[in-house]
Amino acid sequence: MCAEGVPTVFVVDDDEDVRNALRWLIESVDLTVATYPSAEAFLAAYTPGQPGCLVLDVRMPGMGGLGLLEHMRIEGIELPTIILTGHADVPIAVRAMKSGAIDFIEKPFTDQDLLDQIQRALREDAKQRSHQLKRAEVLSRVETLTPREREVLRRVVRGQANKVISAELGISERTVETHRKKIMDKMQAKSLAELIQMTLLTRIIKSSSPPHPGNP
Repeated sequence: MCAEGVPTVFVVDDDEDVRNALRWLIESVDLTVATYPSAEAFLAAYTPGQPGCLVLDVRMPGMGGLGLLEHMRIEGIELPTIILTGHADVPIAVRAMKSGAIDFIEKPFTDQDLLDQIQRALREDAKQRSHQLKRAEVLSRVETLTPREREVLRRVVRGQANKVISAELGISERTVETHRKKIMDKMQAKSLAELIQMTLLTRIIKSSSPPHPGNP
C-alpha cells in the first residue's frame, strides 16, 4: 500500500522476477515502490492524483502497455511513464511515447540508467503538480473578478492604453484606472508582467466575452 501524498514508483510488469528485481532496485535508493502484474491490477489500485511515476512493460497479456497509456490519456491521468521494451519492441515503444510516455529503456539496461530515468520522471511529475497548483490558485483569484474587470483585464494584458479601453467599453478613464487597481489587488499581482504571466498560465482571458459597452 502506498502512503497518500508520497511520490511512488509504480511498476507494472507481468514477470514476477522482473517486478521483484525492480522493487529491490528502486527501494535501494529509498524510493517508495508499488508493483502490479497487469495494467488492470494497477488501475484497480491507483488513486487518481497520486504523485509519482510509472515504469511500464510494453508487452503484457490483457490491456497491455499501450492500452494502459491510452486509458490514462482518456481518463486524464497525468503520470510520467517510462516504457521498458525489448529490441524488437522499439517501434511499439515509439508509439507509446506518442501516446504520452516520456521515455523508453531498451532491455537489457543498467540499473543506473533506469534509476536516472525514474528520478527524471519524478522531477517532471513534481513540476507538473506545481504548475497545476499555481494554475488553480490563479483561477481562484480570477473568480473574484467582476465581468467588467475581466474585460478590462483582457485589454490591459493586450497592452491597450487606458483611453483606448475607455473608448471600447464606454467608460471613463478614471473608471478604467479604478478597475485596474482592483484587478491588481484581487489577482495579487505586483507588476503588469506578473499579471500577464498569470493570464498566460490560466488562458482564462480567451474564454471571456465582452459585455455591452456602457455597463459599469
